[in-house]
Amino acid sequence: VNDGRCVNAIDTKEGKEISIECDYVVMAAGSIKNVLSADINELIKINLELQGYEVLQAFNGTEGFALAKQEAPALIVLDVMMPEVDGFTVAKRIRQNDDTKEIPIIMLTALSQLNDKVTGFNLGVDDYLVKPFEIEELLVRVRALLKRTHQIPKSASTRDLLTLGEITLLPETYNVKINDKQVKLTPIEFDIFNLLFQNHGNMVSSAKLLKDIWGYSPDDDIETIRVHIRHLRSKIDKISDGKKYIETIYGGGYKLNI
Repeated sequence: VNDGRCVNAIDTKEGKEISIECDYVVMAAGSIKNVLSADINELIKINLELQGYEVLQAFNGTEGFALAKQEAPALIVLDVMMPEVDGFTVAKRIRQNDDTKEIPIIMLTALSQLNDKVTGFNLGVDDYLVKPFEIEELLVRVRALLKRTHQIPKSASTRDLLTLGEITLLPETYNVKINDKQVKLTPIEFDIFNLLFQNHGNMVSSAKLLKDIWGYSPDDDIETIRVHIRHLRSKIDKISDGKKYIETIYGGGYKLNI
């Protein structure tokens, strides 16, 4: 362990508990019935442990959801192709359960079709990786998600604006207040809204959103932003009394109008 962040890592093959120091728990779920998935599962486990994380493994969808409820990990790495229950169904159950609905999810899949990514994001998945992928890319996304979901958002800084006009940001609870109405956002949705809020009246490019929110800027992940913006917009519209705050700048990005 190179950064002293892990406690009580469990070796599920040997059934032994390893005493180390840790802040976060990361659970990898994958299929042992598929050789590739089994290899990926073990590769993920080894590399995350080398980074100082505690890793709990599940090898089918039923076991994965049960483990998520029991252990409440800080982050879930979820394979789509699992026996018994597929990853999409597990993600849906995680988001519908009060004990697990706030846990960030990175989904792994061998399917690269756009509709599969949209399905995942519509279920509340936070990030998505298509196999094969570089393990360092997964580690970067794990770090970015944990950083974002385990500390107060950047908008809590005194140098950032928290109130403008009728809108107030409440970073401790991820709420946005418009006049006398409030709505709770997910951590990612809050960070997106905060970035638009801090740049109100100006366009924020899709590339900047990907870089600042997700920590990377792949050319093929624009749909990631579109899905999250759609969910964010639907929540804001519920408390906006008919005013449309988030404007899409086609071919460019998004702008918050106050």
